[in-house]
Amino acid sequence: MVRFYILSILLGLTGVASAQAGGGLQQVQDFGPNSSGARMFVYKPNNLPEKPAIVVGIHYCSGTAQKYYNGSPYKGLADQKRFIVIYPESPYSGGCWDVSSKATLTRDGGANSNSIANMVKYTIKEFKADPSKVFVVGESSGGMMTNVLASTYPDLFAAAIVYSGVPAGCFFTNTVNGWNNSCSSGQVHATPERWAQWVFDAYPGYHGSRPRMQIYHGSADTTLASPNYMETIKQWSGVFGYDSSKPESQKANTPQSGYTTSTYGDHLIGVYAQNVGHGVPVHGVEDVKFFGL
Repeated sequence: MVRFYILSILLGLTGVASAQAGGGLQQVQDFGPNSSGARMFVYKPNNLPEKPAIVVGIHYCSGTAQKYYNGSPYKGLADQKRFIVIYPESPYSGGCWDVSSKATLTRDGGANSNSIANMVKYTIKEFKADPSKVFVVGESSGGMMTNVLASTYPDLFAAAIVYSGVPAGCFFTNTVNGWNNSCSSGQVHATPERWAQWVFDAYPGYHGSRPRMQIYHGSADTTLASPNYMETIKQWSGVFGYDSSKPESQKANTPQSGYTTSTYGDHLIGVYAQNVGHGVPVHGVEDVKFFGL
């Protein structure tokens, strides 16, 4: 028992030891600057290829890394496709993410978005992952954070998938982990240009590549009301210079019955789920196809 206790202490002293312990979800204690107090967990399948890809899976309000690991399909897909999954965990009691403060909406602002970016940088370095194959996906509050990360760290992610979220900046309250009733109820509307400005202001002066975006939302969502779907489409249309009112193509009953998939350009796809409420079911197989895994 004494030897086991000492070994447990040693494994907990460094992030490297805990991340490389293998078998299931592993916490990384020290992944770099983390003033927001977010927690990092990693799933690393056996027999990773050289320069593996990374998927960041961000949980919903009331969620945890363990819940998202258990309840989402990414662990199984990681075993099949042999990529690493990072599961960030919110430091706040309600389990939501800070998508409302100026700090989190600003690159290197020291809030949740910065903590998650540092998790990615740690994983790239520690596991010699491919920096060109880093992807992020999130649900609800995690979907909101996905939009924030795509805005604040566009150079870090190749593609992003947002399930049941809101545009970056929509939830702004200038407080940490605040709740914005106007946004959640779908009452916040803006032009594509104004929405795009939130993205540009998140990383001023950046003119490099930005992640491909896929946006899922349900028409019967009463938690983050359905108008947030089109506001998010408007945001990224404004960023990429697409016409949010005229998709290039639309496919009914895709990827399943009752869903309409709209392609606005090579960097933006919207998927609107008719009669589906909050928390559109995760389409994991479609997700990894979109990521190119």
